[in-house]
Amino acid sequence: MDDSVIDRVGKRLRCTWSWYSGRWKKVVNGQNILGRVLTINGKAIPIHLLFCSKQGCKNTDKPSLLISMLTKLKKEFDKHDVDITTIPITMDSWYVSEPLKQKLHELGFRNIVVVGKSNYVFNDGSSRKTASQWKQESEYDSTHWGINVPAQRKTLTNRTFGEVNLLFFRKTTTRAFYLMDFSINSLRSVQMWRSWLAHNLIEQFWKILKSVLAIGLMRLRGDGLYTGLLIKIMAYLFITSVQNQPGFRHLSLTQIMRQLRRESDLLTLLSEHFHLEFLGIPAIC
Repeated sequence: MDDSVIDRVGKRLRCTWSWYSGRWKKVVNGQNILGRVLTINGKAIPIHLLFCSKQGCKNTDKPSLLISMLTKLKKEFDKHDVDITTIPITMDSWYVSEPLKQKLHELGFRNIVVVGKSNYVFNDGSSRKTASQWKQESEYDSTHWGINVPAQRKTLTNRTFGEVNLLFFRKTTTRAFYLMDFSINSLRSVQMWRSWLAHNLIEQFWKILKSVLAIGLMRLRGDGLYTGLLIKIMAYLFITSVQNQPGFRHLSLTQIMRQLRRESDLLTLLSEHFHLEFLGIPAIC
């Protein structure tokens, strides 16, 4: 689970809200998309995207939206005998709470990894410190099997979440982060780490939508808002599929789009990589 903000200007655009931006240090306008993205073999596949307001942590309905999205997805996957609850969930910490964790457990999701905030407070029975202090004082070890950065695992207690397994890791000599394990049964450190590596693919997915596919240029209103989003998603899935084909693997997504415009006929390309009957293209033509 992740969300992404699109800076927008225009009062007549649908799903545009105002909020205070810590990045720009002022009130800005924009759209916020909450997404459930599935990662398979290094590829991000969006399975549920929803426009919602960018609200503060003290006044937000995103946890309820998240539960609603997962409930609907679970029912749809169950129709095809696929147990989606076996797939680990990763998310940011700002809208995570103990009630949300319990609701996820009630739905059947058992592996949950959350990136933690620096101002969360934890204690080990003898000292009480912020996560930022724990990160600074941790003794990072580079010999953890399966983790390619220096890391340290700790079991600490938080007033809200109770006893929590934490994985502190250091990307550089000056930047350290940590993950919280909200799973029903404790995950091993390497399981937490690999789950979070998959989350990085989701961050790349948002960047591609913004920079390569220019999602911020959409100007449709009403139901057209989601129509425009669907077109962008289809374009994303198309060019990422083409990138796996011989002759395109060494090219970036931007280079692929330029080459397709310059050298390829769209219908010919679709017939080579997709089943046209399934897409309904013969009927359109």
